[in-house]
Amino acid sequence: MMTEEHAHENQQTSKFIRNVLIKGVLLFMILNFLTALIPAGSSLGRLSLYNHVLPGRVRLPFGENPQQAYNLSLYDLEVMFASHEIEAGPKPDDEFRIILIGDSAAWGILLEPQDTLAGLINQDNLKTADGRAVRAYNLAYPSMSLLKDLIILEKALTYQPDLIIWPVTLQSFPNKIQIETPLVANNPDRAKSLIEAYDLPLNPESEDFVLPTFWDRTLIGRRRAILDATQLQLYGVLWASTGIDQTYPEDYTPAQLDFEKDDSFVGWYTGALPLNQLATNILKAGAEMAGEIPVLVVNEPILISDGENSDIRYNFFYPRWAYDQYRLNLAERSVYADWSYVDLWDIIPPDEFTNSAVHLSSEGSLIYYQTLKPTLARLINQ
Repeated sequence: MMTEEHAHENQQTSKFIRNVLIKGVLLFMILNFLTALIPAGSSLGRLSLYNHVLPGRVRLPFGENPQQAYNLSLYDLEVMFASHEIEAGPKPDDEFRIILIGDSAAWGILLEPQDTLAGLINQDNLKTADGRAVRAYNLAYPSMSLLKDLIILEKALTYQPDLIIWPVTLQSFPNKIQIETPLVANNPDRAKSLIEAYDLPLNPESEDFVLPTFWDRTLIGRRRAILDATQLQLYGVLWASTGIDQTYPEDYTPAQLDFEKDDSFVGWYTGALPLNQLATNILKAGAEMAGEIPVLVVNEPILISDGENSDIRYNFFYPRWAYDQYRLNLAERSVYADWSYVDLWDIIPPDEFTNSAVHLSSEGSLIYYQTLKPTLARLINQ
């Protein structure tokens, strides 16, 4: 039979547990809503195992099948850069630092890291005339948008590069696609500040921007971003032990060689390419942002088909009329620009492309590097 003393003790214990639970819930609610007061765009995942417990990745994280690729796509630039080898420490005094930005071709879809443009530069063990070791860092990201490249470049410049290499292709130029790429859409503050700072012909109030609500900025609202950042750390253990950062299927659908009789490009048809609807000014903004750091713009190689209706289209992306006008315009703009320019559009045989009209095989990537190397040597030693 429960004594009065035991009943009193149970009552006190129940009261204590209730108070702890109430205080815990209140504390979580306060923390949850205080998190929402952190400025939009602030990172919640800057702490990283990479470059401390784990080596830094050689490419920015990207992947749609994390269980096999040990990699995943996320939109927090601070978390992405914290996972990259460029964060390993201060820039060495004896290093000539090259940063590559660009799209999936530069990132290296279906290429091992050592077969990318950055990897081939590093394997060549180049040195400058004054004896500095040339080191390239792959900061490209798989989506086609010059504004996405500019956002990455702004962050990359904090790492003291000596040269920027910026491979581009026409698909990255139309104004209409600049903001809709997820990395841009999910970083509205970064994108809007660049649009305004460089007077870019883009809409800072575009509906493509993903604008977080007050609830989205709370701890609960940010749970997906926190989960992604955490998963990236966990997959880093598997990546570090295997070196795998993307899937390499034995069979894939090869780049298309035969086409319908279609001469359209992003809704435009044969005629004058609407140059005022191409974001060429973003290249100008990048050169201005880089200041005295030289920028090398490379019109990257594309597949030139000899299949059905190849007299109308070079490849899946480009009708001949649009791409020819783009090349002419870019060459003309480069004459008066603050960037160096090289056009390597037609240097790769069709059979050295893989699953896209811009993705190269390892042999195609080597041809690309060897063709670019004289220009690179000139810029390294100028």
